[in-house]
Parts: sequence; structure tokens; C-alpha cells
Amino acid sequence: MSGTPQQGRKPRSVALVGPYGSGKSTLFDALMEAAGAPIRRPADPRNRPMSTELRLGHCTYLGDAWSILDCPGSIEFAHEAAAALAVVDLAVLVCEPTPARAPTAAPMLKLLADLGVPHIVFVNRIDTLDGRVRDTMEALQAYTKPPLVLRQVPIRAANQITGYVDVVSERAYRYRKGQPSELIQLPSDMRDREQEARAALMEVLADRDDALMEKILEDVVPSTQEIYRDLHKDLAAGAVIEVLLGSAENANGVRRLWKALRHDTPDPRETAERRAIAANGPPLAQVFKTVYAGHTGKLSYARIWRGTIKDGAMLDGTRLGGIYRMPGSDAVKVAEAVEGELVALGRLDGIATAATISTGSAADALPFPAAPAPVYALAIATTDRKDDVKLSGALTKLTEEDPALSVVHDTDTGETVLRGQGEIHLNAVVERLSRNHGLKLTVAKPSVAYKETIRRAVQEHARLKRQTGGHGQFADVKLDIAPRARGEGFQFNDRIVGGAVPRQYIPAVGEAAEEAARKGPFGYPVVDISVTLVDGTFHTVDSSDMAFKSATRMAMTEGLAKADPVLLEPIDRVTISVPNDYTARAQRLLTGRRGQILGYAERPDWPGWDDVEALVPESELHDLIIELRSQTMGLGTYAHNFDHLAESK
Repeated sequence: MSGTPQQGRKPRSVALVGPYGSGKSTLFDALMEAAGAPIRRPADPRNRPMSTELRLGHCTYLGDAWSILDCPGSIEFAHEAAAALAVVDLAVLVCEPTPARAPTAAPMLKLLADLGVPHIVFVNRIDTLDGRVRDTMEALQAYTKPPLVLRQVPIRAANQITGYVDVVSERAYRYRKGQPSELIQLPSDMRDREQEARAALMEVLADRDDALMEKILEDVVPSTQEIYRDLHKDLAAGAVIEVLLGSAENANGVRRLWKALRHDTPDPRETAERRAIAANGPPLAQVFKTVYAGHTGKLSYARIWRGTIKDGAMLDGTRLGGIYRMPGSDAVKVAEAVEGELVALGRLDGIATAATISTGSAADALPFPAAPAPVYALAIATTDRKDDVKLSGALTKLTEEDPALSVVHDTDTGETVLRGQGEIHLNAVVERLSRNHGLKLTVAKPSVAYKETIRRAVQEHARLKRQTGGHGQFADVKLDIAPRARGEGFQFNDRIVGGAVPRQYIPAVGEAAEEAARKGPFGYPVVDISVTLVDGTFHTVDSSDMAFKSATRMAMTEGLAKADPVLLEPIDRVTISVPNDYTARAQRLLTGRRGQILGYAERPDWPGWDDVEALVPESELHDLIIELRSQTMGLGTYAHNFDHLAESK
């Protein structure tokens, strides 16, 4: 089965999402293999390196064309999953069977609900389950509103899960490693449990189908087709979430998942309607990922929302330079892409991620998830200054590929700072700069932009008198230097009377005073002070702007040192978001970093989660996200904004 669309239904798309370590990439390989795609699986899937980017694959299964996205599971790459969910027809949430790990699926379940994406839960590694599936279901149900409906009941033999009973068809199957499951006789000891699960499924479906409710009340057995019809309808509406079981590593339950995908994944037109995209009009696409891919150059991964796009077409004024599908491990160039497909479009220079593009006039922008705010930063520099221009170009490409990555040049510290979603995220960026661009970099914790101020007023006098044989240099100034209220900044005044300092020299005194305040006694900018020129003298021949600037700098240097200088540190307002089981732990974490707790409350629209607010010195925030995630199963996150400057303690 190739990656080329067949006649029949329009191509559909699925995103595999879920927490890190749940086995999404292994499931991606297993699905592709079951569809006959030439995938190269690792010898031991358990040693697979962490995925840090979306992976796109194309295949056909029983004549239907599919695009499948394998999304990174780490919370540090959640923006990749959000981009995928913006364009697919259905998502498969892959999770582990242990109830204690259910909270790790909570952020993705919330994202799926917020985006309104129909989704199925695939409980992976079912062969490792020690307890009951119903306990796993209950643990997951705590984090989502639509009811979870179990489609399969596991069959156990000698404390091992050896197969399953399909709740709708009431057929039993035995798992076979690497092969399709084998149809077997329904074990007699499974009858009651299967009937219990089937009754629970019927009850949920009947809540939205009066005819089905009547049949249940009258003890009439509904047909299999009626059940499938209601499941498809309710899943597309987001009213129920099907739960399937399997083991991707052993290819168990993979073909059963394929059957569910074929039956329950919405048609591309249904998805377009959900996204409020008109059925009629010129071909329309949306870019959801940008990649710079060596010999092919820039590739824009896009969803074709409407019509057919042919190679060489003009899209928003840019000529398309190739269309690619991924039927295996390599990209294959094709002549066109049709409605419903996810493809890579070549050389769309100037078109960014999230852009809505069309062969017609400029299209209205479609909604797209915003990039998350950064929570971790690294200062980087080249080991050879000659590589600075090369670094700038490489960073431009990386930020285009990765909207969750930002680069700033901190004018206070002079550093180039990478900002992103965590240590793993930024280390991956640095590694790519080294591997793909040949750059040798130094990496450090970003410097904190400390400031200084003074606590008492002083008056300082300075005189410059130099004779060099020709015109000399002469200037005499008397300055009042005083503190101002926090946040009021620098202010210069003059109270010169009687022409003690000629008017033409006074601006030079103000400029020099402000320049001198850029580096105080501790080596940091001095803020929130006023400088007043109160007196001085001049020489009709030897005075000049330069002389008065030099005298002013002398007075400022001496005066600031005498004015009881103090170091100021930036204080941020921090909001930590965690499941409420970890609220007390988050508070201790903040107070341990000199934080002042302001309070906590339930996180809006996040049942079971709390927001903890505090004022925390910026110097304590560098590795906060690392410790927070380590103490909250990777679930905790935070947002922060500068609040004020405070005296350093």
C-alpha cells in the first residue's frame, strides 16, 4: 500500500499525541507498517531517542488515504502538538495503562477540549497492566468532561493480558506478536464483564439518542450498525471519547485501531465545517510547520483545506516549488495535493508558519494556536566572533521553524539570549546549531539586569583645569544628586542664576550626568535619581562642552559613591499552575526561592488545578521550571512578568 491517495473517500488525517514515554512513535511505526508503508523501525523501540519535532507519514489502508502526524510528547514541545491539532481530522491520545500516570494526560485532554478536536484514547502497553482497566478509565475520566466509553475488555490468562473482547461486535480476539489478532471463542468467564461494559456503552449513547433509549428500556437489542452510527456521530460532536487497548511494540490492537480510524475519523469536509471554512472557493491551505531540509530547502507543511493545489501554482504571490509526501522515511515529490491531505510544500519563501494561503486572492487568516510564553533561557555566544553573522542567519531559520523559540539581544547585559520551553528544548536548539550549521558556541545562565540607586542626597563639586600649551580645558560644576521614588527614572534640572554657567554648556552637563548614571559604583545602571546643576564657573577661552562633560562625570562618580548606593534586583510576578495535589509543594518551592506568596485560587476552566501567585526575584527563576516539573510529574508550568525593582537582600 503506497502513500498515494486512492479513489474513494477523501484523504483524512490523524495526530498521535500524548505524554512523553507513552509510545506514540512506536504506534506511528506500527500503524504505518500495518498499512504496508516502508518504515524503518528501531531494533529496540525502548531505546528510541526523544522526539523533538513533528513526523509526517503517508499511507493507504484498505483503499483509504491517510496522513499521520507523530507529535512529540514532552511538555517542552507541546507547541508542536498544538500545531498538529489545528489541522487534523482526529487525534489519538496515547497513554499508559497505569492509573497513577493518568495526570500526565491532563494537559493534552484540556488542549483537545479547548480546540474541539474529536479524539480517541489508545491505552498502550496494555500487556504491562497489573490492575483493572476500569481503574485506568476512572483516573482518566477525572481530567475530561465527555464520558469515556470502553470499546474493548481485556482477556487475562495466568495474570497476563492475552487478547480482548470487542464490546460492539461481541467477538473475542487473541493477540499475536507482530501479527493480526486471531478470532477466538468468547471465553465463558468473560461474558459478564463484557455485558457490563456493553451496557455502560449503551447507556452513554442513549443519552443522545431517544430511539436507542426506547430500545434499551424495552429490552430490544440494538443492531451493531446503530451502535457504530451513534459512536461516529457522538465522537465527531465531542460528546464521547472511545477507549481502545493495545501494545504498539507488539503490534497488538493496531489493526483494531485502524478499523476505528476508518469508521470514526470525520471526513475532511466535516472538519472544514468545524473550522468554519466555506466549501466553495479557490484552493485553500494552511501552513502548520516550517522546516529547512537540506537539499530541498524550505518546506512548509500544510493542510489542504479546499480544492487541489498543483506544483508550480502561485500561492499568495509565491510560486510553489514542489509538493512532497512521506510514504516512508524519505520525501517523494508528487504533482498535486488534494483536499484533506497534509503535505510538504517547497520553497514558499516569505510565507510563515500559521499562514493561510490560496491560489486566489488573499485569504482570511484561519485561527492557529499561539506560541506559548517562554519559561527558560540560555545566553549563547560564538567562540569565534567571525561566526556572529552566521549565527544570526541560523537563528532566523530556527525561530521560523519553531514559533516557541525566541531570540533577544539584551541591551542591559549585551547578551544574545535564547528563550524557550525548558532545558531540553533549548539544548536541542544548541545541538542543531552545532550539527546543522557548524557553529561552536558557549552557553551560560543569562545575566540578571541589576540596577543601582542611592538612598541619600549629596552635593558634589568638581573642577577640571588643564593647560596644554594652547587652549586649555576649564569647567567647574556643583551638582545636587538625590534619590527619586521607585520607577520615576532619571531627571536633570538646573538652577543656574546670573550666568554662572553659560546656557550653551548646560545641555552638555545633562548629557554627561545621564551617561555617568549608566554605570554606578557597583557596575550597573543607576536609576531613579535626580541631578541638579546648582552652581559653577567657566572660562571665556578654555571652557567647552567637552570640558563641562568631563567635570560632570568626575562629580557624578564621586557623588554616587558617597550617596549610600544600593543594588536593585528585578522582581517578577510569578503564577505557577499545578494540579491541586501539588499546590503546597509549589508554595514551598516559591518560598525557598525568596518568593513572597500573594495567594492561590482554582485555575480558571481547569478543574482540579490551582494557580499560585508570588513575587519572586528574577535571579531565582532560571531553573525554576526544571525543579517545578521534577516535583509535579512534568505537569507544572508558570508564567512571569516584570513587576518592580527592589533593594537586594
